[in-house]
Amino acid sequence: MRKVREVLRLKYECGRGRRDIAASVGIGGATVSGYINRAAAAGLTWEKAKGLSDAEVEALLFQEVGRNEPLTRRAIDFGWVHRELSRAGVTLQTLWVEYRDAAAAARELKAYEYSRFCDLYAQWRTKLSVTMRQVHRAGEKLFIDYSGKKPRIVDKSSGEVTEVELFVAVMGASNYTFAEATRTQKLADFVGSTVRTFEYLGGVPEVLVPDQLRSAVSGPDRYEPDINPTYLEMAQHYDVTVIPARPRKPRDKAKVEGAVLIVQRWIIAALRHRTFFSLAELNQAIAELLERLNNRPFQKLEGCRRSAFETIDKPVLRRLPTRRYELADWKHAKVNIDYCVSYELRLYSVPHALVGQQVEIRATSSVVEILHKGTRVASHRRSYAPKGASVIADEHRPRAHREYGKWPPERIATWAASIGPHVGKVVTAIMSHRTHPETGYRASMGVIRLKDRYGDERVDAACRRALHIGSPTFKSVNAILKNGLDRAPLAEAPTRPPIDHDNIRGGDYFNKEDTSDLRRNDSEADRDEVARDGSGAAGAGDVPPDRPALH
Repeated sequence: MRKVREVLRLKYECGRGRRDIAASVGIGGATVSGYINRAAAAGLTWEKAKGLSDAEVEALLFQEVGRNEPLTRRAIDFGWVHRELSRAGVTLQTLWVEYRDAAAAARELKAYEYSRFCDLYAQWRTKLSVTMRQVHRAGEKLFIDYSGKKPRIVDKSSGEVTEVELFVAVMGASNYTFAEATRTQKLADFVGSTVRTFEYLGGVPEVLVPDQLRSAVSGPDRYEPDINPTYLEMAQHYDVTVIPARPRKPRDKAKVEGAVLIVQRWIIAALRHRTFFSLAELNQAIAELLERLNNRPFQKLEGCRRSAFETIDKPVLRRLPTRRYELADWKHAKVNIDYCVSYELRLYSVPHALVGQQVEIRATSSVVEILHKGTRVASHRRSYAPKGASVIADEHRPRAHREYGKWPPERIATWAASIGPHVGKVVTAIMSHRTHPETGYRASMGVIRLKDRYGDERVDAACRRALHIGSPTFKSVNAILKNGLDRAPLAEAPTRPPIDHDNIRGGDYFNKEDTSDLRRNDSEADRDEVARDGSGAAGAGDVPPDRPALH
C-alpha cells in the first residue's frame, strides 16, 4: 500500500506524469494507470487517502484484496525472438507459429495475431540502441552522484591519511553545481548532503535523480528500484519526486557524470598540493573553489553557471519548507510477548494487542515511533539510558497486567522451576534485577526455551553452574551449554590456610583490655624514648622509630 499511496501523492499533489511516477515508485506504467483509474472510479484523492489506513485504501481500490487483474494476452519474450532471428532460415512467421502453439498448449491466455506480433517486435527493436538527447526543463531535475576520485584529510597526531567522499549535485537546465566532502556515503551523510544542496540552491526542484547507491535505493533493480524509506520520507518532506538512474546506465545521469569530471579537474586537482587536517577545513576550501567554478564563464554560451541558474532555474524552484528535515532511521521489528520492540538494545512498548505482529520503527534523535501497516500505534521520547533500559507506557499494558498480571513474574518462575530448581532460581534472579519485571520476560523465556535443544537436565545443570559462578544470566547459561561445561564437575571454592605471623593481629587481640602502651615490651619503650630525646645514633641494625620491626 505504500506504493499505492506514493502514486496518489505524486499524481494529485505533485502533478507528475505516468512515466515519472512509474520511474519513481518502481512499478510499470500500466500498473500506475491501473491504480489511478481505480482511485478515480472509487472517488479517492490524495487528501482522502492521507486520512485512511492501508487496509481502508486497499478495500476501496480492490474488490478482491491483494489480487491484481490478469493479463489479456500471452506475453512475448522479445529477447528470445531477437536471438532466434539471428539463426539461418528463421523468420518472424516461424517464431509466431511457435509462440501461438505454446499459448494454445498452456490454455491460459490468447496469443497475439501475426500482424500485432510483428508490430510489437518492431517497436521493441527500435529501442535497442537509441541515444536520446535529453532536454532539461527549468527547475525540474537535480542530478546527484559521488566522485570516484576522493580528496584526503590527515590526522594531526598520527599522520594517518584518510580518503573521504565527494558529493556532487547539478541542476539539469543551468548546470549550477554543488559539491562537498563527507566522511562516508552512508544514509546520514547522503541525506544531509541532499538537504544542504536544497539550502544552497535556495529552493527545491521537482525531481531528484540519484545513482542506485544503497543510501538512496534499498532494493537496487533496473526496473523496480525500491526507494530507501528514510530517503523517501525526506523527499516527501520537501515534496520532491525521486527517480533513480538505472544501474550501469550512465546516460541516465550524463549531466552529473560531466559535473563530476569538471569538479575533479577544477576542485580536486586544484587542491592536490594542499594538506587538510579536518573535514571542515577541506569543505571551506571546496566552497571557495566552487564559487569560482559557478562564476566561470561558459566557453560556447553567454554567461556562467550562476547567471544561468539565476535566470532559468531559480525563479521556478519551489520554496523551502519552514522546518528543516530531521533525519529518521527506519527498522523492521516483531513485537515480543512483553509487548515491546527493541531499537539499539533499548525496549519501547506498543499496545499489547500487537504481540507477535510485524511493525516498523521510525527513530529520530528525539522520538521513537512504532507504525503498524502505515498507522502510528506508539510514540516515545527516545531513550539514551544504558543499553537494556525500557520505556513502557502504562496504557500499553493489558488490564490484567496493570491490576495483577496475566503473566506475573511468579508464573514465569513457576514454569522455569518445573524444568529444574536451579532454572527457577536463575529466572527469578533475572527478573529481580529489572525495574519492571516484564522487561526480564525476554531473557527468562530464552532460558526456558533452551530445554527444547538441550533437555531439562542439562539446562538445570547449566543454571546450577551459572549460580555457582555468580552470573545468573541467559548469556552465561547459553555459553555453558554451548561449551559443554554443564557436564563438568563443579570446582570447590579454594580455602586459604590461616596465616600465622607475629605482625598479623587476630580478632582476639582487639578484645583484650589496653592496660599498657599497646603492651610494648621494655626494649621497645626505651628505644622510643631515646628517639624522642634525640640522643644516641641508630646503629646499622636498628629500625627507625616510625617503622615497626620486622621479624
